[in-house]
Amino acid sequence: MDVLALEAKKADALEPEKKAAPRPKPKAPKKAKRIVYFEVEIVDLKTKEKLLLLDKVEPTATVLDIKALFHKSYPKWYPARQSLRLDPKAKCLRDEDILQTLPVGTTASFYFSDLGPQLTWGTVFLAECAGPLIIYLMFYFRLPFIYSPKYDFTSSKHWIVHLACICHSFHYIKRILETLFVHRISHGTMPLRNIFKNCGYYWSTAAWMAYYINHPLYTTPYYGQQQVNAGLYIFLFCQIGNFSIHVALRNLKTPGSKTKKIPYPTKNPFTWIFWLVSCPNYTYEVGSWIGFTVMTQCVPVAFFTLVAFIQMTVWAKGKHRSYLKEFRDYPTLRSSILPFIL
Repeated sequence: MDVLALEAKKADALEPEKKAAPRPKPKAPKKAKRIVYFEVEIVDLKTKEKLLLLDKVEPTATVLDIKALFHKSYPKWYPARQSLRLDPKAKCLRDEDILQTLPVGTTASFYFSDLGPQLTWGTVFLAECAGPLIIYLMFYFRLPFIYSPKYDFTSSKHWIVHLACICHSFHYIKRILETLFVHRISHGTMPLRNIFKNCGYYWSTAAWMAYYINHPLYTTPYYGQQQVNAGLYIFLFCQIGNFSIHVALRNLKTPGSKTKKIPYPTKNPFTWIFWLVSCPNYTYEVGSWIGFTVMTQCVPVAFFTLVAFIQMTVWAKGKHRSYLKEFRDYPTLRSSILPFIL
């Protein structure tokens, strides 16, 4: 056995030595990408005076970031009050626009204009709704200096007057609660001066319709109980529908996100109108006021309904065009506010 083992060792010695496998060369470390910083110049839109020069602004900075930097130098102009644009005649840039995606070189000029004092949209909505609610109740309880002194703090003998007050109050309480707990408002603020225009319209029309509905000489609808019931059913149906749409739109957005999505019907039957209309919240809102008009048979209510329909049609058409522009697969069957008509 020892002889055989010796022979085996000799044979192994005669074989050529196996070459060791070559080791892979270490990869050269990647060179860090060189960040190209921007130089941002902010110029007054009216006077063309240079207000601020920002050096070494990161390319991923947003317009909101630039507004925040500008705010540090000019504390009175907080970001919501600033309007920045690339050209004096161009549109205002959005807060989420990124610097490196804008059509500018490494040296960018932004034109600044002051939007004036701002209010949050939530505050505006609350003021718009609280005013009509309070004003209508003042007429309902017939406070002094509204009607003849003999009618001060008296109550109407017509039950439709009390029903109208309940429906009107319900509508605006619903809107206040939706503003507080349902709506996710994408727009941040609006100019303070606009609240006087918005509230002036809602408050004055509420006073106008409340004056006639609660007037001691108010006459009930021509077709009596049947007309009142028909108007009430329309009103309640559309109020539920309007609330259902607002909940569906809320669930479509995640908190803090500005990403837009196509709204689709849910399991709630009141949302199925989404198959035919882009803005069913406006459809139901107009329907509610049509029901209130039928129920009260009041000319000021009819006028308010007509004006509201015209305004909401403008809003709905704008939103419909926005959907068509942003989404190539947007349902073509949908209309703006009225199925197959408008």
